[in-house]
Amino acid sequence: MGVQKDRIKFNVGGRVFETTATTLANAGRDSYFGALFNDDWDLLHSNNSQEFFIDGNPECFSILLDLLRTGYLHIPSNVPERLLYREAAFYGLINHVRSAKWGPFNGNRLRYCKSVTGRAPGDGTAIRAGPDGGCAVAHGSMVHVFDWMLEEHPPINLDYQRVNDIGWVNADSVVISTCERLGTPDGGMGLFTSSTGELRYKFNVVHGNQTKSFTAGALSFSPDYKIFSSCKGRSNEYGIGVWDQVTGKQIDFFYESSLGDADKLQWLNGRNCLLVATLFPRKDNCYISILDFRQKRMVWSWSDIGALVTVDEKRVRDAIAIEETNSICVVNEYEDLGFIDLRMEGGGVRWSSRSRLSTGNMLDEPCYPKLALHEGQLFSSMNDCISVFCGPDCVLTSRLRRSDGGSICDFSIGGDRLFALHSEENVFDIWETPPPIL
Repeated sequence: MGVQKDRIKFNVGGRVFETTATTLANAGRDSYFGALFNDDWDLLHSNNSQEFFIDGNPECFSILLDLLRTGYLHIPSNVPERLLYREAAFYGLINHVRSAKWGPFNGNRLRYCKSVTGRAPGDGTAIRAGPDGGCAVAHGSMVHVFDWMLEEHPPINLDYQRVNDIGWVNADSVVISTCERLGTPDGGMGLFTSSTGELRYKFNVVHGNQTKSFTAGALSFSPDYKIFSSCKGRSNEYGIGVWDQVTGKQIDFFYESSLGDADKLQWLNGRNCLLVATLFPRKDNCYISILDFRQKRMVWSWSDIGALVTVDEKRVRDAIAIEETNSICVVNEYEDLGFIDLRMEGGGVRWSSRSRLSTGNMLDEPCYPKLALHEGQLFSSMNDCISVFCGPDCVLTSRLRRSDGGSICDFSIGGDRLFALHSEENVFDIWETPPPIL
């Protein structure tokens, strides 16, 4: 591209900086600086004596200009990080700051960043990472939303309706599923603006031209902007509902009474199907199914009914599909990993003792283990520890643990961060992957 070689002056808050179009081109076309140039990165108003005035923070501008020059981010101790992030957002350089601050997500390189104390009474129930590195945390009927700078937005109050699940549609919107409040038509699901907590619209279940009251449970999303939720209603609308996340309109419903209490939903891109899991102890037996909405039927199912389950440690506590290996990974109370072959309907669980690890600090009130899959790595929580497994055989490669906060009741990965929510102290930890050392 044709790059102007003339020097360019900026007066930022009274301090003068000189740079070149070559350096500013590293900011990209969508940045503040991109608006000053034409398509060939020549100044729109070429004047060597011209000085651009910006009413901004000169210390932050110096850091960001150095980032454009070198690709490295150095934040002096006298500059608050949040101030730098706000200035970076003004210049359109947030992604540059993030790329320099965090490396590609790798569970084996995660480093503890900080802990955030809860803002509500009682234990936390769920945490969900946002696509931009923020998160949403549920405590009873309250949802507290944090942006990627970990600044808290106005909380979302569900008026005594207990939150069951949270899902991010994008960085600006969250879907919240709640229990139906006894004696009222409230409950179900709503889409909220994450920055203000404003309810944009509710998702209704319509059956026989009537709007039904229902309890919404686990959530999942597909790439074609569909939202899935397990639903439990008062009459015959038990099953899995499907809505358009853009319009909020119901577009499908899979009626099956055994699916209304599902704990886990997972959209499988390769199969274009939905995994639905109802787990112990919500039910005495565990049920895992794969639904194909195009065929309107279950195309695969598994249950431990009839299995030789005589002790609790063999009860499935969580499940997740690993499409690359045509298997479903399950975990029991003592973090034994098990695998179910998706090519064999009704087959047993192959428990892997090699994947079992020490349970860490045995706590007075341990939480049930949870599973997550991200960037080809498998993660499992147990007590106050999160384990990382890699490769087709899910070999244990590292552990993440903090000494305070109590048991981990939930964790989530997104935006190059891992968030771990502790149950006892109402606190969540943030783990980040540092940039590689060159």
